[in-house]
Parts: sequence; structure tokens; C-alpha cells
Amino acid sequence: MATETTRSTAGPAESPADGLVAVTGATGQQGGATARRLLAGGRQVRALVRDSTTPAATALADAGAELAVADFDEPSGLAPALDGATALFAVPPVAYTPSGGDPEREFTRGRALADAAAAAGVGQVVFTGVASTSGDAFAAPAKRRIEQYLHDHLPLVTVLRPVRFMANYLGTPGLGLDGFADGVHRHLFPPDEPAQIIALEDIAEFAAQAFEHPARFAGRTLELAGDAPTPADAVAAISAATGVPLRYEQLTHDEATALSPGIAETRQQWISGQRWHADIEALRVIHPGLRTLADWLSESGAAALRARLLGTAPPHTPA
Repeated sequence: MATETTRSTAGPAESPADGLVAVTGATGQQGGATARRLLAGGRQVRALVRDSTTPAATALADAGAELAVADFDEPSGLAPALDGATALFAVPPVAYTPSGGDPEREFTRGRALADAAAAAGVGQVVFTGVASTSGDAFAAPAKRRIEQYLHDHLPLVTVLRPVRFMANYLGTPGLGLDGFADGVHRHLFPPDEPAQIIALEDIAEFAAQAFEHPARFAGRTLELAGDAPTPADAVAAISAATGVPLRYEQLTHDEATALSPGIAETRQQWISGQRWHADIEALRVIHPGLRTLADWLSESGAAALRARLLGTAPPHTPA
């Protein structure tokens, strides 16, 4: 299946690839990986953070990033934080209410960021959202609206849509699934059917390439994945790499419903045949170093998982 779509785009020819890149979500997973990749490549990075004194923010500053304090819910501070940036890596934070997600507030945050970027004269945006499926499984209406708004208001826009992160095996705060409990990894997916996954470092690599070649990636939407093991095979590989006995179990419908009605609905949609559809081999042409699960485990994942499984790492440390 196709891994990307391309939109027509108006705007300047490819701009110099050495300007300042502003990064939102820089103390999180995708933003953090992208900020580190850009810094390693010699690019100037300004990390937009709500609190510049956190360990994650301090680590970014120590790595060479400039810090700018900004809050998506205080739009007046976004444009000054973007002043002087030629490009933006955008990860508007998901919004939640006591009853679940708040897509309207999430879109409002994304729109505020897009408006601030336009006001500051930012010429290029790489936006990261959520992979699409053949139906409504893992639907992300706010992110799709943000994508459209960015295309309508900024000259050079690239959209990345990653599938599930390999780092989620370390645990995802507040989700109620992912990670391991008592040697068991439990999730929505059937145990013996392939499920696509992606390394955070590879999301960062695609973002870096888009920043290095703005015109080449302008208007493109890339569905991102790096491997597609079955959940049972993935857990077996993790067990072998860490030396810890582990197994996989699929959540039942009642268990998924207990987590949330939305998770139960997504489980049912997946069982009905809806799937992510990134073309991994086509992506490997763009990025030959695209990681498999085995690659990620050998690089960093096995050590981080072993520490987590054996209780020697703090909970929810960044991948």
C-alpha cells in the first residue's frame, strides 16, 4: 500500500538547511528524539518548554539547545518563542478531560501554534500526528484538522504519521496498556497477526531529512513504520534480548471496556480488519537505516527494558 500522499504546495524554493529549528514537545518522546537528532547534526535548536527547570529541559540545554518557555494554552507567548526560527517541529499536546480526550481543545492548541508560526515568519513545519488505518481505528480527528490548518496557512508543510512506538514496550503513562506487568505484555492486537511499529529515532530521522530538504518533502504525508512483527513474536524477541521470561496476551473485550469504551471500540475495529498501512520497503529507500525491532533492541531497547523489568530504572523514563 502507499506510504505517503503528496499535496500541491505554493511557496519558496528550497531554503538553506542551517536555520534555527523550534521544537515543541522537546521534553517528550518524539520532540526529544528530534531535538537530539538535529543537535547531533549541527542544527540550531530552540526547545519550547513549559518549565525550563525540569531534568528533561536541563538535559536539552546541556546538549546545546536554546530553551524558550511557552504554553499552548497561552497563545500570546507562542509567537515570541518562535521569533527567529526558520522551521518548526510541531507536536501539539493532546488534551484530556475527566471523561477522555478533548479533540476540540487539542485542535485549538494546534491552531494557536500554526497562527504563531505564521506570525513569526516560520517558513517550514514538520508536523507529527498518528498513523491512519483503513477505517476509524486510532482515529485522530483533531490531528487531521491541524494537518489541514497547517497546509492552509504555512508555505512548506510535511506531515509524519507514525504507528505505535517501539518505546511503548517500556510503558505508556496513563494508557492502561503497553509495558509489562508480572512478565506479561497485554494489548489490543491479536497475538499472531503482524502489527507495525516504529523507533522514535527513525521518526526523528525523517524529520531531520525534511528539514534538510524542505522543497523535496513539502506537501508530503508519510505514514511511518519500521517493522511489523506479530505481538507474540515481538515479546519473544524482547524476552530473548533481555533474558527475562515474558509472554503476550490480548485483552478481552470486557478488559478493554474496563479501560475505556474507546479502547474497546478500537479493539473491535482492529479485529474487523482495520490496519496501519505504512510501506516499510518504500520508507527504507528514503531512510536506509530504518530500524527493525531487533535493531532497536540491540541499540538501546534491551538495556532499557531489562532495567525496567528488573526494577532498576525509574518508571516512565524517556526512551
